[in-house]
Amino acid sequence: MQSIITCALAFLVSAIAGRFIVPALRALKVGQSIREIGPTWHNSKQGTPTMGGLIFMLGIAVCVITGWRTMLGGDITHLMVFGLALVCGVIGFLDDFVKVKNKRNLGLTEIQKLVLQLAAAALFLILLRRTGHLTGDLYIPFANVSVTIPWILYLILSVFIIVGTVNAVNITDGIDGLNTSVTIPVMAFYAIAAWKWHLTGASLFAAAVAGALLGFLIYNWHPAKVFMGDTGSLFLGGAVCGLAYALDMPLILILVGIIYIAETMSDIIQVAYFKITHGKRIFRMAPLHHHFEKGGWSEVKIVVVFTSITVVFCVLAYLGVMNRF
Repeated sequence: MQSIITCALAFLVSAIAGRFIVPALRALKVGQSIREIGPTWHNSKQGTPTMGGLIFMLGIAVCVITGWRTMLGGDITHLMVFGLALVCGVIGFLDDFVKVKNKRNLGLTEIQKLVLQLAAAALFLILLRRTGHLTGDLYIPFANVSVTIPWILYLILSVFIIVGTVNAVNITDGIDGLNTSVTIPVMAFYAIAAWKWHLTGASLFAAAVAGALLGFLIYNWHPAKVFMGDTGSLFLGGAVCGLAYALDMPLILILVGIIYIAETMSDIIQVAYFKITHGKRIFRMAPLHHHFEKGGWSEVKIVVVFTSITVVFCVLAYLGVMNRF
């Protein structure tokens, strides 16, 4: 019941906030610049307000602030996850701000973003470890066993997993409603798993993210009135991987994040194959959603199919970890 109330509150705040934030962003001329190397049919989206991630971030923040007593429930993991997501969101905001200010599609440099994300990930993991919420043991779904890894090695690997996941979620934000829709079932999985594991704060936080995204989807569904921008996609990336570590089972990201992984791998494979073959391509266009777009799929069809795949894999993820509860 608490999760449903939290989800509903986040939805309402996000839905109402969008009524004011979208016009404000439009008035400030915070428009998206479309990449020249991107699909030509996306040129019509030029000028659509970006930084819309502020809408669902506000909905989530209201739930965290107003429900902090209930969310505590003996643990503070949700505050650390929210902190990681917020820092990632701020990095994204700075990236969006530079893009808007300079009226181009390039914001912070890759090095600047990487250094900031590495620092945020390392601090998050150390805090989880110091507060006793992260064992450093690698839990293997389905097998229901944990493999002990030296902490320093676990820390190094996890930092890069977090940074990789954050950017994978960012890459998935390429067509109207895709990142939003795919992330909702991921958050539903976390809400249920955390609740079963008696992590009240993490469960309610995940429910808040799901509800806020549903509210944002009103404005982000095709044709989108606003884009979440790096502000929103990096925030979501922090929430997705942060909750996996808060539940102390990072390998679950392979299942719940199947679409994020597929999108990123399609990009990596395309670039590598292009260089190796001196100009040949495997996909019509990368990342993966553009491949299907060029194959004649509508944006709505891609969103529905990718979201459905995520739902299936989230169910598999739950089956894979249910023996741990």
